[in-house]
Amino acid sequence: MARYTGPTWKLSRRLGISLSGTGKELSKRPYAPGQHGQSRKKLSEYGIQLQEKQKLRFMYGLGEKQFHKLFQRSGKMKGVHGENFLKLLESRLDNLVYRLGFARTRAQARQLVVHGHITVNGHKVDRPSYQVQFGDVIGLREKSRNLQVVKEAVEDRTYLPEYLSFDENKMEGTYNRFPERSELPSEINETLIVEFYSR
Repeated sequence: MARYTGPTWKLSRRLGISLSGTGKELSKRPYAPGQHGQSRKKLSEYGIQLQEKQKLRFMYGLGEKQFHKLFQRSGKMKGVHGENFLKLLESRLDNLVYRLGFARTRAQARQLVVHGHITVNGHKVDRPSYQVQFGDVIGLREKSRNLQVVKEAVEDRTYLPEYLSFDENKMEGTYNRFPERSELPSEINETLIVEFYSR
């Protein structure tokens, strides 16, 4: 199945999480959409696990097959399965473009990558799923540095994670290490996702 292209605000309200990262979706109506949105029945254990999985999947904008393959890959790494999975998701190129502040949302970051505006170590990379390695330098192509959307996004950036470093003059960022669990999304309970796939 293809990537979700429906209304993201409605999806955010259904999952109870801001998928854009701004929090605007839930500020006015912090309950599920629809006629019975405010009186939904309590979820079963399976429903809670499924919802947690969907939260993370839609947050990073992945399809089910790609999401599950990355989960299986994280299981072969040393350490805690759930945390390794989050670390691999954070290492995706589209996510790091978003974290560096080149884009306001992950969807916008994905578009910048697909349209060929992003470079890794000086070479153009147009795959959002590209796994960035430690020490890789993420930048903008020469002709893309004057894009208005990028300039505005960089100016509006309020936070840069400690596992990234950014050079304002060169408009380049470096991926230094895996993020700690405390630097990853706190609203996600990765153990529920592990339990979901372990059924």
